[in-house]
Amino acid sequence: MSTPHNNAGREQIAGTVIMPGDPLRAKFIAETYLACPVLFNDVRGMYGYTGEYRGKRISVMGSGMGMPSMGIYSYELFHFYNVENIIRIGSAGSYCKELNLLDLLLVTKSYSESTYALVQSGYNKDVAFPSEILNHKLRKASEALGKRLMEGMVHSTDVFYREDGADYYKKLYGQGCLAVEMESFALFHNAAACKKQAACLLTISDSFVSSENTTAEQRQNSFTDMIETALEAAVG
Repeated sequence: MSTPHNNAGREQIAGTVIMPGDPLRAKFIAETYLACPVLFNDVRGMYGYTGEYRGKRISVMGSGMGMPSMGIYSYELFHFYNVENIIRIGSAGSYCKELNLLDLLLVTKSYSESTYALVQSGYNKDVAFPSEILNHKLRKASEALGKRLMEGMVHSTDVFYREDGADYYKKLYGQGCLAVEMESFALFHNAAACKKQAACLLTISDSFVSSENTTAEQRQNSFTDMIETALEAAVG
């Protein structure tokens, strides 16, 4: 079968999908880490590949930017392609001095002002939660690889550019958010709605409390700690 956004057959996608936002990062992961990767989707340039990692069949696919895009692709994978697990890997902006450039952050809760979940299925709370099963696997993988892992709540937002000043992050940090990204809330909600499993592992790419930031090329190709941790968790 196929959807308007994915031309794969159902059997072409593995039960576990690693999901970066950037489709070029998905391409990089497939070509660098997977044995015998096969392209299963290129509709709208949203690349998806299936291959093997340490003898286990897994897939990697881009989600695009923001909750509407993540909402489409993750729902289709869960609902139409029988995917059981999605591990989002992506970049985030730090809200605190404890999270520095290239640090790893495992999301334990996603807060959002978005109406995505309310419109999708009437869920009227402002937090969504990941799978504890997948988070446990990510913790074990990071420990085995010797990767330092921080944990906490993130702000999952619909808005990248704000008009009300640069200090908005202080309010969210005061509410317990350690960093900001744009997709986890929709992913976690879709997993709950479809009775599937989802997790989110992030790399700090820039900071609201310092002038640190990464280049687009670094974000595409250099987040190896995050990628390797997610892959090990996927086969763990």
